[in-house]
Amino acid sequence: MTKVFHLSVECYPVAKVGGLADVVGALPKYQKKLGIDACVVMPWYDRPFVNNHPFTVVHQGSFYQGSERFDFQIYKEQENSLGFELYLIKIPGKLDRSEVYCYPDEGEQFIAFQHAFLQWLKDKEIVPDILHCHDHHVGLIPFLVRHSRDFSFLSGCKTVVTVHNGQYQGWMNWNKGILLPAFDTWKWGLLDWDGLINPLATAIKCCDAYTTVSEGYLEELYEEANGLQTLFSDERHKSFGIVNGIDTDIWNPETDHSLAKNYAVKSVKTGKASNKKQLCKQYGLDAKLPLLAFIGRFAAEKGADLLPEILFNVFKENENKISIFILGSGDQLIQSHIQKLVEPYSGRLAVYFGYDENLAHAIYASADFILMPSRVEPCGLNQLYAMKYGTLPIVNSIGGLKDTVLDINDTDGYGIVFQKAAITDVCYAVKRAMDYSEQTDLYKKNQQKMMQLDFSWEKSAQRYLNLYNQLLN
Repeated sequence: MTKVFHLSVECYPVAKVGGLADVVGALPKYQKKLGIDACVVMPWYDRPFVNNHPFTVVHQGSFYQGSERFDFQIYKEQENSLGFELYLIKIPGKLDRSEVYCYPDEGEQFIAFQHAFLQWLKDKEIVPDILHCHDHHVGLIPFLVRHSRDFSFLSGCKTVVTVHNGQYQGWMNWNKGILLPAFDTWKWGLLDWDGLINPLATAIKCCDAYTTVSEGYLEELYEEANGLQTLFSDERHKSFGIVNGIDTDIWNPETDHSLAKNYAVKSVKTGKASNKKQLCKQYGLDAKLPLLAFIGRFAAEKGADLLPEILFNVFKENENKISIFILGSGDQLIQSHIQKLVEPYSGRLAVYFGYDENLAHAIYASADFILMPSRVEPCGLNQLYAMKYGTLPIVNSIGGLKDTVLDINDTDGYGIVFQKAAITDVCYAVKRAMDYSEQTDLYKKNQQKMMQLDFSWEKSAQRYLNLYNQLLN
């Protein structure tokens, strides 16, 4: 049985910031169903899941990061409640905090996490078949198993790197190099990109294969990747685009515990109406009007900087004909601009600053349309969740959105697609969605069609299995 260790700093429901967590929390479970012995290793966090589930310490060890000694513990979740083995690495003073990102020493945290993981494998003489590294936070692993004498016993392991977002690369000044485990200094160039240690670049150079979370995003990385486009292109011989799936154990309107009323394909109209009635009552909106929603980070790459002007124009063009719900957090300037619109559009605009998983589920079940004006979207899961719940996606034609949403005017299409993240394009797309929803019978048939599309993890998990077999044979 192929032994796979997934390395990540996020995993739903342990610690989630974005889509990375959803992927790492689902893919191993579906790989287990295919006969892969998959597990997840991540940092220990002071969070509800960790505090409310039983863990046992399965190993204790130590290592030096520069001249500083760190002790670490490996915690194993006892119940396998996620459908796979979960291991947490705790390092007092480094990996014992509540948040995933934004600490001033996060580069040192990520180095310590990777070093402790490798030291654990060495101490216990564990040799997996595949080390599957997710994003730059664990991007040094493929280098260290090849070029650090301490971990040469792992040189036969195959390394796979999944790029969830190539814009973030983990740059560090070279004065951090002394913190890495001892390595063959002749190979320092594998760590370097434009005079900095670049963990993502290192991962792409050293791994046996790299994947992106959609085929469309892979093609985009060849053209623009925050300075790494030439590297991605040069290494394209070992690249694979595998679109993410959704975990239908969690995202399923028939069984979702977060909903006011569950519904199936045949009952989508009444089911969504019931959920919308409950949500609108709670947030002071008119349930009789079409509901447009945005769920996501307030960041330019998500097109969130466009939201204030989009809101103004959509409300102006559709006076008393539409309600809008925004769930998100991030850039404080964007948030303040949105906040200023809450009072003028009271009764038509509802805003929740932050993230609430149950509320997100309720919005998908209630909304008529989900808006994604992203400038960068490696895969995108929101459009997949929306369609599973019978909600029409309005998306920019980019990355994974382009791969997963076909326009209603195209053969077998089912969504609304626009070609540029610009105010006029978005507003026209919203108008198209409004007009389409007025064709009641056609709109309902399209809802049922979307709900039956297969974006489950089974197909994607099989593609990863095929990749593993290709590397091991």
